[in-house]
Amino acid sequence: PLCEFAACPELPVAPVATSTVFSKDDLIQVDASIASTALASPLMVTGRARGPWYFEASFPVELRDGMGAMLASGVAQAQGEWMTMDYVPFSLSLNFGTPTTATGTLILKKDNPSGEPANDNQLIIPVQF
Repeated sequence: PLCEFAACPELPVAPVATSTVFSKDDLIQVDASIASTALASPLMVTGRARGPWYFEASFPVELRDGMGAMLASGVAQAQGEWMTMDYVPFSLSLNFGTPTTATGTLILKKDNPSGEPANDNQLIIPVQF
């Protein structure tokens, strides 16, 4: 309102709750609820990633059991213009069979068409089935 005689009070800013998001190198973020509930098929994976995480608007995703066996793999698709340094939403649905372990990992890989190890990056999220 009118602040002629005193400095205007600052509005409180809510802190970013990092415990609700899995992230990696400020490049990709996935809702942490994916790790707090038992997963069932089909698994919907959503989040946001900065443009450099994508190549041609996509990146690979893997779901592995606790022994490292592949349960499902797919390609997450950008839901907008990906050639940017800003965050761009993505989504992917993974269908998988009954796991033989109670836990596993969801792996979101930075797309690396060059194959150069220096360009590799991935976000690994522990999950339970």
